[in-house]
Amino acid sequence: MSAKTRSERATVQADGSAEKAGRASVASFLGSMLEYYDFVIYGAAASLIFTHVFFTESAPGAGMLLSLATFGVAYVARPLGALVLGHIGDRVGRRRVMMFTIILMGVCTFLIGCIPGYDSWGVLAPILLVVCRLAQGFSAGGEQSGANAIILEHAPSKRRNFFASWTMTGTTVGTVIATLVFVPVAALPDEILYSWGWRVPFWASAVVVVVAYVVRRRLEEPEAYEAVKNQGERAALPVVELMRTHWAALIRLILCAMTAALGTIFQVFGLAYATEQVGLDRTVMLWVTIVSNVTATVLMPFLAILSDRIGRRPVYIAGTLGLTVTVFAYFAAIGTGFYPLIFACGLLMNGLAYSAVIIVGTAFYPEMFPTAIRFSGSALGTQIGYAMAGFAPTIGYAIMGTGQWGWIPVAVMGAIICLVATAMALITRESAGAHIDELGYLGRTDRREALA
Repeated sequence: MSAKTRSERATVQADGSAEKAGRASVASFLGSMLEYYDFVIYGAAASLIFTHVFFTESAPGAGMLLSLATFGVAYVARPLGALVLGHIGDRVGRRRVMMFTIILMGVCTFLIGCIPGYDSWGVLAPILLVVCRLAQGFSAGGEQSGANAIILEHAPSKRRNFFASWTMTGTTVGTVIATLVFVPVAALPDEILYSWGWRVPFWASAVVVVVAYVVRRRLEEPEAYEAVKNQGERAALPVVELMRTHWAALIRLILCAMTAALGTIFQVFGLAYATEQVGLDRTVMLWVTIVSNVTATVLMPFLAILSDRIGRRPVYIAGTLGLTVTVFAYFAAIGTGFYPLIFACGLLMNGLAYSAVIIVGTAFYPEMFPTAIRFSGSALGTQIGYAMAGFAPTIGYAIMGTGQWGWIPVAVMGAIICLVATAMALITRESAGAHIDELGYLGRTDRREALA
């Protein structure tokens, strides 16, 4: 591609991309809100409800492990979803994938609320639960990566993280809404809670699905993707091209994406540990999640703007190192049973440190790959890494010790994940402000240097 052609494309993108990026951000915000609304209501139900609905015949400890495992099983299907939907997104288009994922996610969430308990359908009930979770995981494998890709390719080079940040802001809003919905549900009498009360939050997701579907119908394919398509630069098999030319970036992304485990350690394992092991009030602990995520929602756009101005790596590394410390502080606070301290440490861990990591990741991760394989690279890398997040609560419950300091092995696991991600970020090229055509080739010495 000549310098003139690239300059012309850059001008077109700068003139008209902010409005398109804004529309893509709204559509992605709604999709992420739905995904994490489901994520949180399922995590809360797995921690507080499902042992009494789907695993009533299991021993007490085994029932909790099985319940948390159904939360994690969705992450098994995510890499498959990333592989299939990433291929379609790179070969056919981003928009079609985003339409498919929102429908599949919404239908499965609604159906979970319809599954009878073990007392009615026996072993078939938890089997159907697992099937719905696998389908949700398949959908999630392409949802957020597709959203980030379509925003990134619409946005001006110097504002990519700001626009992409609304994908992750949708996750915190979804988390807040889901937790607010679950607070009164969790306070219901056990007879109502375990029969139909827990189902209401799952059924309520239908509203978001309809709104998100209407908004996404107006989306356009990004100019950067259309240019690759029109010039015949699409890979016949994107995943093969990914493994051949960008395998090192894929490995770095997988190890960075494992930081998502800190989110599930906080929101799922932390809730189960605080209520089941320490005996803290479940409603108060749900409010810890609400307050920390409201804080994150407010801070995320500013952290994204900071990333656009000073670079991805400084903000990202500050977040990973912050998580390394605050994961210990948060569980130590739970051990004291002193609620003000728990709230303060929860704000620092989830509201600030974790927010910095995930918000920068919305741009930092897909920027590791060129347009032709961006969907496949970012989807596959994040979803393999996120598998750790899915099973982190189960692993945490299995490795935790006894007594006041039983949480230490879980915190050590989280700290190691964060330190590895820090190392990966340090060896990744800074991508803030780079033109869309340069992404994936920064610092390389192959033929693509001709793009510069």
